[in-house]
Amino acid sequence: MSTQYESRYASSPSEVKGMDTEALRKAFLIERIFEADRISWVHTHYDRYLTAGAMPVKGGVELQTIDLLKAAYFLERRELGMINVGGPGIVEVDGEQFEIGFKEALYVGKGKQKVVFHSKDAAQPAKFYLNSTPAHHSYPTRKVAREEAEVVTLGALETSNHRTINKLLVNSVLETCQLQMGMTELKPGSVWNTMPAHTHDRRMEVYFYFEVPEGQAVCHFMGQPQETRHIWMQNEQAVISPPWSVHSGAGTSNYTFIWGMAGENLDYGDMDHCKITELR
Repeated sequence: MSTQYESRYASSPSEVKGMDTEALRKAFLIERIFEADRISWVHTHYDRYLTAGAMPVKGGVELQTIDLLKAAYFLERRELGMINVGGPGIVEVDGEQFEIGFKEALYVGKGKQKVVFHSKDAAQPAKFYLNSTPAHHSYPTRKVAREEAEVVTLGALETSNHRTINKLLVNSVLETCQLQMGMTELKPGSVWNTMPAHTHDRRMEVYFYFEVPEGQAVCHFMGQPQETRHIWMQNEQAVISPPWSVHSGAGTSNYTFIWGMAGENLDYGDMDHCKITELR
């Protein structure tokens, strides 16, 4: 089969407090995102979020429904967002084609029945990083190029967190039901993301780390602000972040990461900030 999935239960703060390294990684880390000509979904019970990658090599890869959804087709009651982190690609949505280049995004609304992913060059395949959430309304399919993103620069080299935030699939750029996606690029010499850290009880989040140089890694921090844990991550891996958890990382080099969010709130600024000096 070209499509498969696994489902992960939500974990409470008290459960996570007692987890060792292996248990943390099993519950929250998504180690393999991209596999040639296959879509392998990871479903979390936090807001029924789905995460996967599509890397077409031998031919087109079609978005297929999975038993978990109990739906005739994947987007019957869902919306889909993606950002291409590979070579140039094409996404076909009910017969309409969208050319998606490196670090460009595409939103596909509820009700679209046939979605097919293609690479322009099999030697440099496209890598579509996919996020999907339940949807109650159908919004138009739309490509968002890098120049169309809402861009914010935060931090400073002196605090090792100088970074550019590219808000791609967010409500200030286009309409979605609940899914929001964007990309944060760290400047050379900076390693910290999302610091000072925060939580947001009305949204969960998934981070996907890429452009991590060979031989380098990112240490992702999670947990309640006064009871933090960490997960060491490699290039092109993702991590699930519960609403009650901080989500921050420090790399042994600069890197880029994609954030995806879902929940009852589309306000990007809705965050409960944690003072750096009070983290434990």
